[in-house]
Amino acid sequence: MNTTPDTPSVAPQFLGKDTPLPVSPEEARLDYVPNPRPGLTYLVRFVAPEFTSLCPVTSQPDFAHLVIDYVPGDTIVESKSLKLFLGSFRNHNGFHEDVTVGIGVRLFEEMRPHWLRIGGYWYPRGGIPIDVFWQSGAPPADLWLPDQGVAPYRGRG
Repeated sequence: MNTTPDTPSVAPQFLGKDTPLPVSPEEARLDYVPNPRPGLTYLVRFVAPEFTSLCPVTSQPDFAHLVIDYVPGDTIVESKSLKLFLGSFRNHNGFHEDVTVGIGVRLFEEMRPHWLRIGGYWYPRGGIPIDVFWQSGAPPADLWLPDQGVAPYRGRG
């Protein structure tokens, strides 16, 4: 069952358990746990350099380097459940824009952080890399916000 910030999970349902990859992003459940530093402005970054989904036209795999940054509110997302959620896109057909923004919006709506941004750095298909960015609004004024660290496309390493 999906846990929301109103009822943060004390014992995440996936951590320490053998958990199969969800069949789809819609079936994937994200665990949220209480923020260990409520009231403190700090940045959490997740990087998924080998993210995959499928092209909705050809069903060929698309590959991306995702960077997710957020400033926690009352909860933080449990990393194994996030890994399973991201892995559920392996068999999901979606355009780069919809996949990237959809991940950011879902995390923002469920976790309710103070701020969230996602950068989707997609590898070329047809010779053109597509980079997609979304953020929930302006970052907090006192936040140290490092660059996402992904160079413009030159064979992305």
